[in-house]
Amino acid sequence: MEVSRVENLPPPPGIINSIKAGFDIISSHITAILLPLLLNLFMWLGPRLRMDALFNSIQGDVVTIWKAGGISAEEIKNLLDVYNSTIPQVNLFWLARTLPVGISSLLRSGGASSTPLGDPAIWQVNALNLPGWVLLLTFIGWVGGALYYHGVAGVVLFDKSQSTRMLPAIMQTVLVSIFSNVLLMVLAFPVMFLLFLVLQFSAVLANLFILFLSLASVWVIVPIFFWPLGVFMKKQNVFTSIMSSIQLTRFTLPTSSLFVLTIFLLAYGLNFLWSIPAEDSWMALIGIFGHSFVTTALLASSFIYYRDMSAWVQVVLEKLRPNRVTKQA
Repeated sequence: MEVSRVENLPPPPGIINSIKAGFDIISSHITAILLPLLLNLFMWLGPRLRMDALFNSIQGDVVTIWKAGGISAEEIKNLLDVYNSTIPQVNLFWLARTLPVGISSLLRSGGASSTPLGDPAIWQVNALNLPGWVLLLTFIGWVGGALYYHGVAGVVLFDKSQSTRMLPAIMQTVLVSIFSNVLLMVLAFPVMFLLFLVLQFSAVLANLFILFLSLASVWVIVPIFFWPLGVFMKKQNVFTSIMSSIQLTRFTLPTSSLFVLTIFLLAYGLNFLWSIPAEDSWMALIGIFGHSFVTTALLASSFIYYRDMSAWVQVVLEKLRPNRVTKQA
């Protein structure tokens, strides 16, 4: 009897079907790509917010500290070469691309590279306004991410009345972002400390440890990927959404981890294609539009997969619950 019930369980939602449905629904609601399209255009044609002037102003003090710490002149030169080649390429407006909820953007050069409209304006931060810029851009990223997720979830939902209102969605997005980032930092410190200790014994053990971490990280990355979706699909608060994502991961880890990996590979791999056109060519518009469309379609696919897989888990639990009751009796 129990075996027959298991055999009669409906098949779980397919990964390919979810991704295809996401592309189909965004094709029918093309305005959903507006926010990432605008952000990409701003990152391409807008000003650059850089910090190389700030670094240059404190470079002498930093070198003095390094010398006092016993760092050799050759190592200091190598460090300065690295900083001088990377710091000018940092565009602090990238901070508006927050995780796990945020507007998708194509990270292009942060330098003073030319655009079809000419050289972009360069804004420099200083020691006084840098914290303010970081907080402002992070908050803009959270609010923009809430608007973006809310809009995409709205076109996915069958019943539009289930859509979360905007203000609660923004509040829960902020809480989800803070909680997830704090969790990642809390986990990162002991992991890095353990990795440092293992490196003192053997490089082989360190590689095995990294491999173990890569496999174990699935239990963290997959739930975090689905954490925000319950807020926009089921009107859940941050804690209920977290518990729902953990339950979903618990019952569907192999399929869900493969889905998350597929989404990541598609988004990351296609970014190379979108970045082929030069920044000073109007052909870059094709890459920007393609990136905005594909990433929005993949987000819609994630909502569709979450919606269908959550419904499937509930059906499975309902079908298996009588077995448990009968077995206990």
